[in-house]
Amino acid sequence: MRKQIKLFITILFAVLTVGMALMLLYVERLKMQTGSQNGGVLVEFPFHLPQANSGLQQDAPEDGTGQNVEDGKMSGKSRELYEEAVSLGQKAVLVECADADQVVLAFAGDILFDEAYTIMYQFVARGSSVEDTFTAGLLERMRGADVFMLNNEFPYSKRGTPTAGKQFTFRANPQHAEILRELGVDMVSLANNHAYDYGNEALLDTFDTLETIGIPYVGAGRNLDEALKPVYLIANGMKIAVVSGTQIERNANPDTKEATATSAGVLRCLDPSALLRVIAEAEANSDFVILYIHWGTESQEETDWLQEEQSATYARAGVDLIIGDHPHCLQKIDVVEGVPVVYSLGNFWFNSRTQDTCLVEVVLNREGIAGLRFAPCRSEECRTRLLTGAEADGVLNYMRSISPNVYIDRDGYVTWE
Repeated sequence: MRKQIKLFITILFAVLTVGMALMLLYVERLKMQTGSQNGGVLVEFPFHLPQANSGLQQDAPEDGTGQNVEDGKMSGKSRELYEEAVSLGQKAVLVECADADQVVLAFAGDILFDEAYTIMYQFVARGSSVEDTFTAGLLERMRGADVFMLNNEFPYSKRGTPTAGKQFTFRANPQHAEILRELGVDMVSLANNHAYDYGNEALLDTFDTLETIGIPYVGAGRNLDEALKPVYLIANGMKIAVVSGTQIERNANPDTKEATATSAGVLRCLDPSALLRVIAEAEANSDFVILYIHWGTESQEETDWLQEEQSATYARAGVDLIIGDHPHCLQKIDVVEGVPVVYSLGNFWFNSRTQDTCLVEVVLNREGIAGLRFAPCRSEECRTRLLTGAEADGVLNYMRSISPNVYIDRDGYVTWE
């Protein structure tokens, strides 16, 4: 009998010890997800752990619009929208805005953190300083946006094997994901043709890495259900949907695997049917829909037939803004079916070549787009800088020459009829 009691006590102690350890791990992860702020703007990331808004300020009296009058930062309406979205199983993120009347979003193109390639090798050799890599004015605008999004064109992992026969395969050490936070990045797209370069294991590690540091992602998932989900940004009492897909590679058996009901992958839109379903859901559940899409032909400044065809398709489906990447160069800004389209942002910080690029800033209010600005930049010698003076004028003049359907003023503000 004594032996049985001793055995029972031993087992009970072991169970309690393991339980306590798991609880501590859960608490630490919860702190990381609810308390971390990227540039002081994104304060929730409940993809897998929906929870109360522990890091937010208490409600103050409202003025009827849902905006918090006392601190001008987080409205009761936003809280309601967030809680409703979480209850529906949606990917929802609370955004704390600098201005109570508008939401400032910034978009950039392709980045690469793989130390096997020159861009990251030079970054490490120079001391891994983002202040040395991006000019102060550019960093200020990246970090100052309420939401800053770019294309994460690689997996974060130490596992997996490179795709056989693929010319360029990318993979970054998971510790480098912290660079996103240093840059002020608030969310990323994984819908691209390099997310699966090191296979299923590396893609799964990528999801875990981004979730651990509190960076929302869109355009990929552990299964098709996850890959299809928009990210809903809850800001100033508005609900902004961000959706993403890739039409690259354009063949029936791509190296970059499409998510299925039981396997991880990206959301492919060579056939737009699945993405159109996502857009329909996003339009029905939000005030504004942004499509961040991986499309076009590499190193081709002219848009191709499929970009032109699909831009009209998505505009008619209910998208309010289209932002494109993948060509690795700038392409035109246009208006399609009344919807502004930035066809390609270009490489933001991707390789050692000297290339013009940009930061696109969009201001939203309750009526829609209040402003769209093209900020000319240049990537050279493995650094990216904001252009001014004659250099900026040169890039703006080029964009005017290829964008006849919009007007771009001397400061880069874009307008259309």
